[in-house]
Amino acid sequence: MKNNFKIPLITSLVVAAIIITGVALMSANKTSKQSQQAATKTDSLVGKPLPNLQLRDKDGKAYPLESLKGKNSVLFFNEGLMCYPACWNQMAAFGMDPRFNGNDTVALSVVVDSPQDWQKAITKMPELGKAATLFDAGAGVSRELGLLSLGSSMHVGQLPGHTYVLVDKQGTVREVFDDPNMAVNNDMLMEKISKF
Repeated sequence: MKNNFKIPLITSLVVAAIIITGVALMSANKTSKQSQQAATKTDSLVGKPLPNLQLRDKDGKAYPLESLKGKNSVLFFNEGLMCYPACWNQMAAFGMDPRFNGNDTVALSVVVDSPQDWQKAITKMPELGKAATLFDAGAGVSRELGLLSLGSSMHVGQLPGHTYVLVDKQGTVREVFDDPNMAVNNDMLMEKISKF
């Protein structure tokens, strides 16, 4: 009588494994399609003026992206608080690197966290206070630019990953660079900017 229960149990386990595999493949396919669509959207930004979207500074004051004209700009969209230590290290590196804080070139880190929550991060890692940080409430600007579903995003559709939007002095997007390795890329970014 024990053998009679083994066959339905084995069959049930096999069916469950097939269903789980199917769901996983469908999810991976959906994520891949989202990533391809996002890459297409970011590719369409290149060579065009940066849309005049607004972010906010730590005091809640509107910071229109159009105000970047006249400087080469790096907009570093990242997961913020959730991306410790990689994004924090990149932001701190921007803040301490004079090449990204001058009259010619500026780096602005964009997070979706609230300014109040971000202040807690600065308390934990004071170097973050030197970085120019803007806030993308509700990830609206990140969504508009197609940055929520790129390869570096660990929270696809919700948060940007580790993506740089490089803008020249005329306000034209020159490149969108997504970095799944989440490295400090200051030298590489300056090399790209030097070719503008």
